[in-house]
Amino acid sequence: MTAPIIVTLTVNGEPVNRAVEPRLTLADFLRDELGLKGTHVGCEHGVCGACTVHLNGATVRGCLTFAVQCEGAEVETVEGGTDSGRLKDLQDEFVARNALQCGYCTPGMLLSAAELLEQNPAPSRDEIREHLSGNYCRCTGYQAIVDAIETTARKRVELER
Repeated sequence: MTAPIIVTLTVNGEPVNRAVEPRLTLADFLRDELGLKGTHVGCEHGVCGACTVHLNGATVRGCLTFAVQCEGAEVETVEGGTDSGRLKDLQDEFVARNALQCGYCTPGMLLSAAELLEQNPAPSRDEIREHLSGNYCRCTGYQAIVDAIETTARKRVELER
């Protein structure tokens, strides 16, 4: 058995210092150690996107990232994006357009969409689909999700004018 390793990081703006097993995934760390249940665990192979979080501003799969790899890093979960208000307009459009049904994929979709809109404030529908290609949804058929992201982008661009 391997001895626990102390990891110090920032999660949703709050400093965290914990002893963790070296093989503990970031997704399990967030869920089990910190109680942040918005990070879902689906396939555990990095394919479905349910465990998507932001690590130093970029999306990563929490099931493929070990907690010890996050030493000194900043992690944002859907809870952090919600608390800060950063995801509010996206969340409102997801609700308005019924872009969520069971909700299992929604946290990963929101964080992926937020990353896209930061990189490209006015993406095309094809660019939205491409960026979401690593996030699976078994309920909505994606149309409403793409609509919600496209509408959010359009509204943000109009606000900037």
